[in-house]
Amino acid sequence: MAIRLFIDGAAGTTGLEIRERLQGRSEFDLIVLGDAQRKDEAARRDALHAADIAILCLPDEAAKEAVKLAEGSGTRIIDASSAHRVAEGWTYGFPELVGHEAIANAQFVSNPGCYPTGFLALVAPLVQAGLLPADWPFTVNAVSGYSGGGNALIDRFEAEPDIAFRAYGLAMGHKHLPEMQAYAGLAHQPVFSPSVIPAHRGMVVDVPLPLGALPGQPRGAALHAALAAHYADSAFVTLAPLTPIPSELLLLKSAAPWDGLSLHVCESADGTQARLIAVLDNLGKGASGAAIQNLNIMCGLPETTGLRL
Repeated sequence: MAIRLFIDGAAGTTGLEIRERLQGRSEFDLIVLGDAQRKDEAARRDALHAADIAILCLPDEAAKEAVKLAEGSGTRIIDASSAHRVAEGWTYGFPELVGHEAIANAQFVSNPGCYPTGFLALVAPLVQAGLLPADWPFTVNAVSGYSGGGNALIDRFEAEPDIAFRAYGLAMGHKHLPEMQAYAGLAHQPVFSPSVIPAHRGMVVDVPLPLGALPGQPRGAALHAALAAHYADSAFVTLAPLTPIPSELLLLKSAAPWDGLSLHVCESADGTQARLIAVLDNLGKGASGAAIQNLNIMCGLPETTGLRL
C-alpha cells in the first residue's frame, strides 16, 4: 500500500521542489489540495490527519500551527522550517550527525537549515573528536544563491538585476544560530556572516581556523582524517583530498540541482591556518533534498532513492 503523503506549503520554493521530485514515485500517494483549499484550516486539518507523513514547507509560525492541527492524528511530520530545530521532542534531521536509526524511529523530524548543514558537517565531528575546542569563538562566512530566501527574495533578485552581492544578518542573531550552537556542542554561538549572490542555487560555507592559536595546535591532516572517518559510509558527503589545495571553488549560475555535500580542508604551508569549506545546493542537501532523504529513511526506503548524487 502506498504511503499517504501531504506537503503543507507545496506552493513555496522548497515545497514545489519536493512535490516535483516525488511525482511518479509509486511508494507515495500524494494528498493535494486545490488552490482554494491550500489556506483553508479545515481542509488542511483533514489532509494532515489523513496522511501517514506530512512535510511542512511553511513559515515558522504557520508550521507551529500545522503541528497543532495535526494533534491526535499520529501523523509523522518532517518540518522544513526553523520552528522546531531545537525543540524538545523533535529529532534533528541530519542523519550523518544524529544517526539514521534516530530518524527512522522518529515521529517528528526537523530539517536542518541550509547554512547549518555546511557548518555542522564541518565542525561537529571535529568538536566531537576533541580536535576543535567547544569553547572556541568560531566564525562562519557563507554565501548562498537567492532561492534560499524564498519567493520574495527570488522576485527581488529577478526584478533588480544590478544586485551583485547582498550581505545581511548585520544585527547578528540569525535564526540558524541556535541549531549551529546546539548540534556542534558549542559554548558560544558563532559569529555568522551570511550573504547572497545573483545565482539561483548553490552555497559555500567557510569556517576559518587559526590552527596555531588553537589548543593542541591541530594540523590539517588530523582534521581531514577525522572527517574522512566520520563520513566513510556516507552516500551524500564527499571529502576532497587534503592536497593539492584547489586554486578556486566556484558556484555556477547554471548549476543543476544536486543533493550532495562536498567538504574541503585547506591548510597554509606552515600549518598555522586552515579553512574548512562546505559546498552544497541550498535547495538540495540544504532543503528539499534533505527532506526527501529523511522521508526515505522514515519510510524504510534506500536513503538515496529519487535523489541526485
